[in-house]
Amino acid sequence: MVHSIQQYQGGVKVKRAVVFIAIVAVLFISSASYADTPLKKLGRGLSNLITCPIELPYRIGRVNEESGPIAAFTWGVLDGITRAAMRFLVGGYETITFPIPFPQYYEPIIDDPEFFLEDGIF
Repeated sequence: MVHSIQQYQGGVKVKRAVVFIAIVAVLFISSASYADTPLKKLGRGLSNLITCPIELPYRIGRVNEESGPIAAFTWGVLDGITRAAMRFLVGGYETITFPIPFPQYYEPIIDDPEFFLEDGIF
């Protein structure tokens, strides 16, 4: 009798573990069907942390092409510093909070572009 009770309790533990794993899997899979995933949020965050210094020369060059060297020296520098700081802060936030689905469904905070070199700079 004692042996069968122990077998029953062992079976209950296995069933609970299977149910727990199934719930976790459904949570991760269902979030992927709406938008992004926690792993993509983590990758986006790490990418932003790594590429944030490139924003400064990229923005200076872009403003130089559009408006000339004086604008690049003033507005391009300010724009580059601002965007680099923003990318750094958002990257840190997304790296730390990657398991939390905020913003809703792991949507990107920066989406111009979502990944810095996504559009190509050359």
